[in-house]
Formats: sequence, C-alpha cells, structure tokens
Amino acid sequence: MTTNVLQSKPSETAVNTGLDASARQEISSQLGQVLGDTYMLLVKTHVYHWNVVGPLFIALGFVTPLSFASMIKQADLTEAKTAASAEAMVETLVADHEAIVRSVRDIAIKAEKADDFVTHDLLVARLTFHEKAIWMLRAIVS
Repeated sequence: MTTNVLQSKPSETAVNTGLDASARQEISSQLGQVLGDTYMLLVKTHVYHWNVVGPLFIALGFVTPLSFASMIKQADLTEAKTAASAEAMVETLVADHEAIVRSVRDIAIKAEKADDFVTHDLLVARLTFHEKAIWMLRAIVS
C-alpha cells in the first residue's frame, strides 16, 4: 500500500470543492510567490542573525553572504527538479540532507578545534535536525 502512495506523481486533478477552476489556478500560481517570499524571509532572517554584532552577540568578525544570489553561488545543493515519483523525491531529500550533514560535520570539527564552542554548538544542533530528517525520510520509503 505504501509503495502505491510513493509512486504518485504531481499532476493536475479534477477538483470539485466549490471553487472555480480559474480561481484555483490563479491562487495556485500565486502560491509560488508566497513560497518564494517565505523562503527569502527565512534565509534573510538567518543571514541577519548570523551577522548581528553588539554587546549580546559573539561574532566571528566576518559577515556571511548577505544576498540570496551570493548564497546560491556557494551552495552545493541544486534546485529541485521534477522527480519521476514521490519515492525519488524523498530519496533526493535524503541525499541533500546527507550532503549537508557531511559539510556541517566538517565545519563543526573546525569550530571545535578552534575552541569556537558557540559555533560548534549551533552546528551540532543543525546536525541533529538533519540527521533526524534523514531517519524520518528513510522510514517513509522503507
């Protein structure tokens, strides 16, 4: 039964919820803007947070990239592509989380060796999140 669910593919579906099809199509296309804006805000919030300086914050003395375009240039992960199945989508997410774990682990080791315990702790928390996501995603496809 789970296998059948994972074989699903994104597609247009006949929907009868009382909403006009053209309205649903317009709203659906505008959700892309909401998704883009939401992630832009999330990224901007992280960037600002990591670059805050002042008496209550410990900074490394260098800024992280301040624009999304500059972050994309540094990113190892690629944009989402249309996957053949839901299972392929989940496998792609697992691979991306694993890539982030490898990268974060290397940086965390460097931070610890430099006695930068605050950055090390932040990165350990990120490792915890991504490793839990890997476990949960693998449970979905097993």
